[in-house]
Amino acid sequence: MVDPLLQSLETRMKKALGVLREELAGVRTGRASTSLLEHVMVDVYGSSMPMNQLAAVNVPESRMITVQPWDKSTTKAIEKAIMESDLGLNPMNDGELIRVPLPELTEDRRKELVKVVHKLSEQGKVAMRNIRRDGMDQAKKMEKAKKISLDELKQLEKKIQERTDHFIKDVDQAVAQKEADVMHV
Repeated sequence: MVDPLLQSLETRMKKALGVLREELAGVRTGRASTSLLEHVMVDVYGSSMPMNQLAAVNVPESRMITVQPWDKSTTKAIEKAIMESDLGLNPMNDGELIRVPLPELTEDRRKELVKVVHKLSEQGKVAMRNIRRDGMDQAKKMEKAKKISLDELKQLEKKIQERTDHFIKDVDQAVAQKEADVMHV
């Protein structure tokens, strides 16, 4: 009964960490990356669609992203979506290919991006703490229902806290790496 609870909590924490890493990948660093445009939604065909469903996104050089729409009629909508995103990018459209040059990040912009990274970090930690709280509540319910003893409850709470600490450390490492990437000149 105890092992499935720990496995369930660990699975949820892994998912929360994965979500954090995806969100961190979308934060701009000085280098071009296809993940930068992954979360940009484009209004076409009467709905909002992710960029990767409408075009091939490539990085031909370190400071340039190219977007090649599969349907040429979506080119203007893709260009507009990139401009309206909060990434601060200015795409150039030649009718067939959209080139997105990445300007050099200013020191102020880097500091703003670090604040965004820290905000994402805190969201990740809150998610971990919420999962821990759920686990602790389930453990206490198991003890009240006499499925586990008080000693087993204390051991289980200790294991839950250890797993939480481990995943929060992983969050800190991912954030430290992203912060270093953002601040690297």
